[in-house]
Parts: sequence; C-alpha cells; structure tokens
Amino acid sequence: MILTTENKSLQESLSHIAGIRKDYRLAALDEETAGHDPLAFFRKWFSEAEASQITEINSMTLATSDANGQPHARIVLLKGLDKDGFVFFTNYESNKGQEIAGNPRAALVFFWKELERQVRIEGIVEKITGVDSDAYFHSRPEGSRLGAWASPQSRKIEHRQIIEMNYARYKDEYAHVGIPRPGHWGGYRVLPHLVEFWQGRESRMHDRILFGRNEKGGWDRHRLAP
Repeated sequence: MILTTENKSLQESLSHIAGIRKDYRLAALDEETAGHDPLAFFRKWFSEAEASQITEINSMTLATSDANGQPHARIVLLKGLDKDGFVFFTNYESNKGQEIAGNPRAALVFFWKELERQVRIEGIVEKITGVDSDAYFHSRPEGSRLGAWASPQSRKIEHRQIIEMNYARYKDEYAHVGIPRPGHWGGYRVLPHLVEFWQGRESRMHDRILFGRNEKGGWDRHRLAP
C-alpha cells in the first residue's frame, strides 16, 4: 500500500491521539454499593462530586434526534432532580425543543473526570408544570430572564446586534415591572427507563452497573462487561 500525504497525516494523528491515555485507579463500584434505586444512588454520586469541589458538576450532555433520525447533542445544565427524573430548562422553540416535540426520547450523560465516573441515562421527556417553570424562572438573575426574551434560540440571525437590541428593548420594557416568564421558555423532565453507572478501573477493566425499568415499574440491576 502506497501512503499518500493525507494517509500519513492521518496515521500521525492516530498515533498521537491513541497515545493519550490514562489508567483509572481511584475507586471501584459493586452491586451492593449501587443499591436498588438508581436515582438515590445518583444523588449519592452527585453529592460526592459536589463535595469534591468539581466545577459545574450539573453539566450534562443532552442528546435528541430530529424527524430524519439524525441525533443532536449539546451540553445543558441539570437544574432539578426529583423522584421522577432529571429537570432542565430551555426555549421550547429551540432546535432541541422542536426535536423533543417530535420525538420525546432523549439521552443524558454526566462525566466527572476528576472522580473517574460517568452516568448514562435514557428516557422519555415531558414538560414540567407552568408553576414549577415560573418558580425557577423568577429565581434566575435579571440578565438571564431578559436573555430568555431577547434570544430567538437556534434561529439564524444576521448579526449579534439583533439580540443586543432585543435585550435593550426588553430591559426598557420591563424596567419598572416584574419580568414575566416567556410562554416559549420552561422546563423539561427526563423520565428515565435506563440508568448506567460507570466507574473507571485499572487496565480498562471498568465497573458498569446498569438499571432498567421492569414491567412492574421497579428496577432490574445488572453488571455489564466493560
């Protein structure tokens, strides 16, 4: 095989990137530790991440898909966790909002590299109540509330000045009154039917504990090979 310059460049890149590796040695994960309730165990891991002073532990990858089945992923922030699932907020008219409206199946991924841990979640997405969306919206800083009005999220715009002018207009409009929550903005909850906990281990012999919803509404637990 004759290597072209392009092939050589690819091989050099593969050699460099493949050499980036880390052995995971911090902790282990077994079935007894994981327990029988994945949401309770997630809270435990989340609290440990919080105690470790990792920044933005609530950042998570949200994956949705469009009408053509094309997946789309982006980072959003977890803003609530209750007995039913994982809550985040966004513009309902954004790309992700429209994708959720057409296909309410989604996936989440948390990765806390400092703890060598990952949590993978799959489930159905539903809107939370308007009351709960209002409560969170009014807890946000003023600038964030105005931004929800100013930005036609995911839409193409000619230049940045458009959203800056929108921001100034809404700031003036709501200068002496409370800023209401836009009807196009609010919260979603991911109702999980699958939760996987991943703990990095030495020699890539990672621990993986998978929880899946069963027909009775409870959880079945399994260990997966790494």
